[in-house]
Amino acid sequence: DERTFIKFFAKGQPQDVVTLNVCGTIMLTRLSTLHLCKESALSSKFSSEYEKHQSNRKAIKEWNYEDVVAWLNKLDGIPDSVVKEFEDNQVTGRELLALGAEGLKDFGVARKGTIYLLLDEIKKLQMSDNDTETLIEHSPYCFEKILDHLRLETWFTMGLVKTKHGLPVVRASEKTRYDKVLRHLFPGESSKIFLSA
Repeated sequence: DERTFIKFFAKGQPQDVVTLNVCGTIMLTRLSTLHLCKESALSSKFSSEYEKHQSNRKAIKEWNYEDVVAWLNKLDGIPDSVVKEFEDNQVTGRELLALGAEGLKDFGVARKGTIYLLLDEIKKLQMSDNDTETLIEHSPYCFEKILDHLRLETWFTMGLVKTKHGLPVVRASEKTRYDKVLRHLFPGESSKIFLSA
């Protein structure tokens, strides 16, 4: 699996591994790979502000009951009695994500409107917690070619591969799109890493 491969070949902390959602295709890589060309648009998307935000973010599955109560208190339209029920039962983040309509009823949420409101908010939490993935809105095929090239460049500079590799080989039908994505992510001088092998 890709995560094991990255951890095996790359030294560092697990938080250095970034999950990317490239138009529905999940890809994993290291921050150092994305920062290989520091002046690129791709590198700036994963700036120190991004890293600071991600490292401070606690996964919802890891929430304790106080985190769940704090989240419930921020929601509009949730009665205090519902918040108290969650607090009294010490519902954790993992338990919260597992709740459906029947589970909410078991916690004393009787009003249908409140049930649907909570289900909608829980769904939003699930979507925001997808392993803290970052959306990249480009062709998965083209982005994967770029990412593979960056990985090989990184491994070459680290001495993990002995010979310099060639430029990415791109299908003729994707060449125009690839060039457009490349120019977008690596404008001007930042594209030099893709111009010479």
